[in-house]
Amino acid sequence: MDAKREILDSIRLGSVPRTALPTSDFVGSTYDDLDTQFANILKAVGGLAIRVPDRNTLKSELQNLDVYRNAKRIVSQLDDLPVGNVDLSSVEDPHDLDHIDLMILPGDFAVAENGAVWVTDRGLAHRVAYVIADHLILVVPASEIVHNMHQAYQRLSFSEPGYGLFISGPSKTADITQVLVVGAQGALSTHVFLVE
Repeated sequence: MDAKREILDSIRLGSVPRTALPTSDFVGSTYDDLDTQFANILKAVGGLAIRVPDRNTLKSELQNLDVYRNAKRIVSQLDDLPVGNVDLSSVEDPHDLDHIDLMILPGDFAVAENGAVWVTDRGLAHRVAYVIADHLILVVPASEIVHNMHQAYQRLSFSEPGYGLFISGPSKTADITQVLVVGAQGALSTHVFLVE
């Protein structure tokens, strides 16, 4: 008997018998007021939720934000919010987006449990848009807030190739000297507009 066969035989002898996966009735946390829970958690992680009744109010609320008023280069991927002055679809090299001050992008839905928003690259020329701008504004239908990540994952579909991620607040890290740094690998601020 050669050494290889000896090793494989001894591994087989030590194998753990197969067991069926357990079933789970766990449904995750639920909340009486999804809006408040989402806003509180988003604030706790450094972001800000703003509920508006319609898109016209959203346009006027933008004027109240310093990140909008002070922005020189703005990308808006919302057809009815022509507030941007940089056309993302005309940018061929994503490196040219390096100096974007503000991105205004759609979010599919929000998660009350962790203040996250699910975003995808559908209709987006460069997926780096979510992390390259200095400031990020996500626009989500107010009716599209789920309680927890269990419900969030039930909504996801991976039938086609694509890109998606959950964003919760601005970029932050405390890896270096245990000092919290905001904007280290992405946006310095994140605002989420919940539009009725």
